[in-house]
Amino acid sequence: MNFGSNASLDLASLREQQERDAMIANAVAAVEAQGAAECTCCGEPIPEERRAAAPFARRCIECQTFLEQEKFHR
Repeated sequence: MNFGSNASLDLASLREQQERDAMIANAVAAVEAQGAAECTCCGEPIPEERRAAAPFARRCIECQTFLEQEKFHR
């Protein structure tokens, strides 16, 4: 049985590695990004404790929780 050359497997492996590298770069950028003093959803101040724990946060805990529940629990 001929499954083709290794070139197709190499290409698939390369694409997978590129996607993994992009996801890692996006995660690093998110962690390094400066967050907001006010929630981008409700406009309320983001508590100092949250900003210290997650300096990249752009939403208050309530809005972030709501967003995650909507996204992951459809």
